Amino acid sequence: MTPTPAIDTLDVRDKILATGQRIMGGKGFSAVGLNEVLTAAGVPKGSFYHYFGSKEAFGDALLEDYFAGYLSEMDRTFSQPRRTRAQQLDAYFKAWMDNQSFEDCQGRCLAVKLGAEVADLSQSMRATLQRGTAGIISRLATVLEAGAREGSLSFAGNPQAMAQSLYELWLGASLMAKIVRNRQPFDNALRTAHHLIRPD
Repeated sequence: MTPTPAIDTLDVRDKILATGQRIMGGKGFSAVGLNEVLTAAGVPKGSFYHYFGSKEAFGDALLEDYFAGYLSEMDRTFSQPRRTRAQQLDAYFKAWMDNQSFEDCQGRCLAVKLGAEVADLSQSMRATLQRGTAGIISRLATVLEAGAREGSLSFAGNPQAMAQSLYELWLGASLMAKIVRNRQPFDNALRTAHHLIRPD
């Protein structure tokens, strides 16, 4: 009988996080009140503080959960068998374009949606964003280095610097896509990425 409450607690916490990610991914952090998240999740307001000490703590957990899922997905993409590192990287770029939709990201573009907003609101959330994006860049650098060794990728400078540039390129493309409301910024980013990292 003892394990059941722990399992239930985990399920409720995950449900709040998933609901918050979906809603705040669309509306932003400040524009969404806890009542909206808890009502959508079907969780009583009084129980929120059993899982999170404050809205800021919830924001931290939200971002940590988002990046954990994002980095796991990157690991799966970059471990696909029978694909060159260049092909794996193209699969990552395609997933980026599919997930960072300017129409409806449904929580899949949380870092893009909340990045600039919460970095100014909360030091702890900014630190969580920094750790998460560092993890993304580190994985990109590893793939670039491996791709250079196998010959499917070629680029100037060191892998870490190129990974940083690629991430900033795609982050900027995501913001521009939200402004112009079409996929052209992503197409531009893909062409630029290929120019930067493909063999001549």
